[in-house]
Amino acid sequence: MALCSGDGLHDRLQRLRIGIWQMEALAEKYEPLLANDEAVNDRDQMLEGRMDCIDNASNTTTYLHVLRDLGLLPGWTLGAPRVRHRFSDLVHWTAVVTDTRDDDSWSVDTWLRPNGHLPFVMPLGDWKSGKVPWDPPFAGWNPTPRYSNQFCGA
Repeated sequence: MALCSGDGLHDRLQRLRIGIWQMEALAEKYEPLLANDEAVNDRDQMLEGRMDCIDNASNTTTYLHVLRDLGLLPGWTLGAPRVRHRFSDLVHWTAVVTDTRDDDSWSVDTWLRPNGHLPFVMPLGDWKSGKVPWDPPFAGWNPTPRYSNQFCGA
């Protein structure tokens, strides 16, 4: 998480993403079945250990609480998981953080990526409306760098 030491929103979001990535990798070390949790639910249907978006939102929220308790999430408050499209076949859950600087809430979505990968982040209002985090303007907050020096400072 120390890779992104800047005070700007981009670096703070990257620290959060790196923290969740590392927490998932650590959890997988002690619960190897988590490695079977692929992105979305259609890729791991027959595997023991797969999780749905509710499981992912719950786990991510727990990891965020651990990171907060370790003092690694300054500037963020944690919220309860949120749902969109509750009564449709597009129902989806995410973990939520709120930026204490401007009171903006953000989705921290790990379900769209395999366990142990960087989560997607985007403003909660955009997430709730069904926008996707890999499209502009959200793609800039969700890089998948090949090298550690490519995480920060964008």
